[in-house]
Amino acid sequence: MMATHEASVRGSDTPRPALCLERREDGIACIRIDCPGQSQNTLGRAEMNQASQLLDRLERDESVKGIIFISGKAGSFVAGVDIHLFEAFKSAAEASALSAEGQAIFDRIAAFRVPVVAAIDGVCFGGGLELALACHARVCTGSEQTRLGLPEVQLGLLPGGGGTQRLPRLIGLPAALDLMLTGKRLRATQAQRLGLVDDRVPTSILLDTALQWVEVCQRGRVRRGGGWLQALTAWALRGNPLGRAMVFKQARKQVAARTQGNYPAPTRLIECVERGLSEGIEPGLKAEAQAFGELAMTPQARQLINLYFATSAMKKDTGVADPDVEPRAVRRVGVLGAGLMGAGISFVTAARAKVPVRLKDVEPKGLASGLKYIDERIDQRLSRHAISRFEAERARCRVTPTLDFSGCRSLDLVIEAVFEDLELKHRMIREVEANCNADVIFASNTSSLPLARIAQAAERPQNVIGLHYFSPVDRMPLLEVIAHERTAPEVIATAMAFGRAQGKTPIVVRDGVGFYVNRILAPYLNEAVHLLEEGVAIDRIDQALVRFGFPVGPFKLLDEVGIDIIAKVAPVLHEAFGERMRPVSAVERMLEADRLGKKNGRGFYRYGGKRSGKEVDESVYGLLAVSTRQEMADTAIVERTLILLLNEAARCLDEGIIREARDGDVGAVFGIGFPPFLGGPFRYMDSRGLDAVASALAGFESSVGRRYAPAPLVSAMAREPRRFYPG
Repeated sequence: MMATHEASVRGSDTPRPALCLERREDGIACIRIDCPGQSQNTLGRAEMNQASQLLDRLERDESVKGIIFISGKAGSFVAGVDIHLFEAFKSAAEASALSAEGQAIFDRIAAFRVPVVAAIDGVCFGGGLELALACHARVCTGSEQTRLGLPEVQLGLLPGGGGTQRLPRLIGLPAALDLMLTGKRLRATQAQRLGLVDDRVPTSILLDTALQWVEVCQRGRVRRGGGWLQALTAWALRGNPLGRAMVFKQARKQVAARTQGNYPAPTRLIECVERGLSEGIEPGLKAEAQAFGELAMTPQARQLINLYFATSAMKKDTGVADPDVEPRAVRRVGVLGAGLMGAGISFVTAARAKVPVRLKDVEPKGLASGLKYIDERIDQRLSRHAISRFEAERARCRVTPTLDFSGCRSLDLVIEAVFEDLELKHRMIREVEANCNADVIFASNTSSLPLARIAQAAERPQNVIGLHYFSPVDRMPLLEVIAHERTAPEVIATAMAFGRAQGKTPIVVRDGVGFYVNRILAPYLNEAVHLLEEGVAIDRIDQALVRFGFPVGPFKLLDEVGIDIIAKVAPVLHEAFGERMRPVSAVERMLEADRLGKKNGRGFYRYGGKRSGKEVDESVYGLLAVSTRQEMADTAIVERTLILLLNEAARCLDEGIIREARDGDVGAVFGIGFPPFLGGPFRYMDSRGLDAVASALAGFESSVGRRYAPAPLVSAMAREPRRFYPG
């Protein structure tokens, strides 16, 4: 079937429009989305204006029998609204007006006189999915790049183009709330299972299938969700107000537990959905636009958007100053050590980077345990329909076990994940250099030992780098890429590119004891134990910091990491940094009592049974000779612990451990769960004011001890005054 392309008359230097209209002889109009100069399609004001103009033309054209929205860009339908628009908002009214504009365009699509079908290939997020929701049918490809979701809540916002109203009516209230409140990204199979899309097909027949769905819509034969789901959804929305009220009550309860009241967007989102279902879609849309505008001006949204821009910029970061440095290709990887870290690294390499892994251990039992762990992670993804059975089997086949270095000659990268023992790591380097090719990159997963000391055993130290993963590897997004003075620039660039292929957010960290994340974490954890020794209850401290915004409290984190690991790292930090990092005696006493934390079921919390990890083990107080009679307000607990973390972060920046404040913020948020809505340690210090931070530190130095002495950079910036970010 022939198609004619229509283009507006424009000069040779006028940029082509992002939306191009193609008319077919059968009366179907294809609107092809292809934003010039962008890797992803996004909706800005220009794109929305173009869409409105095209709809004007098509509404007047009686020959048009149907419309298909399709992308002209591989791997991207529409990634959402252009986030840069949010930076320009000066008031809630401006943001609400943008929301209302988008709603009006999508309303026109939903009410269009002929069928409109969305043909989705690649990412379809935010405003892109709201565009698709306004269409009369949705078809997507089964491509691995195809993902659908409404992730606005992760930016402190809510869907502002009608998503809060159309999604519940399409897939049901519980599923819609879950999708919007978590910001989940669904694969094509999951989207089809929910009824979010009507069909899932190979990329090669996407347009043909969309044309068939235009015909289906013309005949009025669309049955979503297999019929029964549509009927059940209608009953839940209209005929069962009591059930609906219970769903909203449960959603609010879960949101309160998850956000601790620190994020206003989820609550406002629930209100908009409830308003629309109880009063109708028009009041719901008005509530949505108003809430969108008000949320856009909150400090939480501002900081989350800052964080989004920071992580987006880091996707292009090679880690080196020279733009001509190219990363090496990594086609095969070796992992030394099949424990939890080694198995986790192998999993993300095989399942996400899709690179073959040679997993080595010294014992068959260790290999069997590592392979079992990898299988369990793959099975979890399979059970969630995140991958197909074929993809699962391919991931399993990429990992091959070995007890020696056979099959390792052609490895491009070897990652050691053995114990924190310098001589053991030296032996690993010597064995790798003896059994692998001369260009192989040796990466250490050390968490505390300076990389330069590890590289002393290497014949080719330029190929030695640190890749510090965080546990559990498959869930923690951060990767510290540690370079010592002799690490080659192309090795750094290779590590950065490989980390991103594994699904990580990598930051470059200069070599030094504790690197960045563990170094800023140590005084925070130490101070929590000081508070315990002063008589503040374990759960009181943990709850205060969780309410502040951390995912877990410091004592739960100590149990998760392992008290033995903390005890091994603490003396190294003390030797390097002196009194401010002096280990607390309580940790040593816990270790002497064989309390290692979660790993052996004995830590600060009780493990085993239905309430495993939820209740403090009261016998700890007797072991540590602590009487928990000290009352302390949440604000005091947070200030005593958090301000030491902030101070150490400033020292790391001043010493060049991190290159810039951006890296420090991303590292803290993704590495230790620093509250994202605060933007990271440096954004948070800016918002408080460096004078206030310096004053608080000086006050604690006087009343508590020298460990609170303000970092030189904090003092200097407080005097000038200066900020870490322009503003």
